[in-house]
Amino acid sequence: MLLAIAGATVAGPLEDADDAYKRGDYTIALRLYRALADHGNADAQESLGAMYDRGEGTPQSYAKALKWYRRAADQGDADAQNNVGEMYHDGLGVWQSYTKALKWFRKAADQGNADAQKNLGYMYEHGEGVPQDYVQAHMWLSLAVSNFSASDKESRDKATEDRNRVASQMTSAQIAEAQKLASEWKPTPTLKPTPKPTSKPKPKR
Repeated sequence: MLLAIAGATVAGPLEDADDAYKRGDYTIALRLYRALADHGNADAQESLGAMYDRGEGTPQSYAKALKWYRRAADQGDADAQNNVGEMYHDGLGVWQSYTKALKWFRKAADQGNADAQKNLGYMYEHGEGVPQDYVQAHMWLSLAVSNFSASDKESRDKATEDRNRVASQMTSAQIAEAQKLASEWKPTPTLKPTPKPTSKPKPKR
């Protein structure tokens, strides 16, 4: 009961921050997210990181973005884990490291995060931080296709395109193996099993 009450007290300010962001009032959104982030709210930390990442309502700072992403990621926030992975992959605000990118992508992908699954598939396809493995690439890209929401048609179509490209380099036996692995896969959520509102900050690289 106490946990439910505590959650309710945070939902109001967080919704206010989301609404401010949605209407483009980045100064207000930044202030509201920061207040919640300072008190350990993972949603707010991830959103604050995204605003620093994109320079919305504040000068762009990859270092500050990474700081807030990491705080949310360490709490198990899958979106933040994927964002940390992207920053390591691209060398933004941190030394580039495919090994660390792979680690964070997998944490998020294991929770069912479609962006991370797509990114993980890409890394297996190209052998970044891991031996090239088309079976694993196809599996993760297939999962991404199935986990992108219907409203995110662009991302789903891109993941489908990537999966088809990988499949063109595989044997029928390899494709069957990848499909079997995808069908047997189960998510292991650690924080939030449901996707966040699309109105919130979401960097696109």
